[in-house]
Amino acid sequence: MFDRWAPGAQPRRMPKTLPSLDEFLAALPADRRDTMTTLHKAIRKAVPKLAPAIMSGMGPSPIIGYGKYHYKSASGREGDWFLIGLAAGKNYYSLHICVGDKDGYLVERNAAKLGKVKAGRSCINFKKLEDLKLDVAMGLVKQAAKSGGINAVV
Repeated sequence: MFDRWAPGAQPRRMPKTLPSLDEFLAALPADRRDTMTTLHKAIRKAVPKLAPAIMSGMGPSPIIGYGKYHYKSASGREGDWFLIGLAAGKNYYSLHICVGDKDGYLVERNAAKLGKVKAGRSCINFKKLEDLKLDVAMGLVKQAAKSGGINAVV
């Protein structure tokens, strides 16, 4: 097995126990808490049936996941993942919409409509809430709730 860490580097440590949603939001700096709370409320309004949960797995900070699905990748790896995810990075926010089909990824197909954002296949990164066209993003969130997720196993 190879060592994926540079010599002397320490692996990132996840908290031993994840905070509750309220604890997570309360621990954010005020400006970031306001934006995350606004986004959280918008997602809950758009897809009230997708229960939120604090999850780990994408980096050193927890993420709010909404709904989940079971996937199987082309390599054969499988597991459970969130359908919608919301994270507060150090310099930006991320809204993950994990939906794709034969025509490609939902976010990627609609990137030009989302505002002043950096969009990947299923991730929307933005620095300020004003940069994101929230109505368009919530429309995608609603579409995502109707799908099975990326590489979903039925």
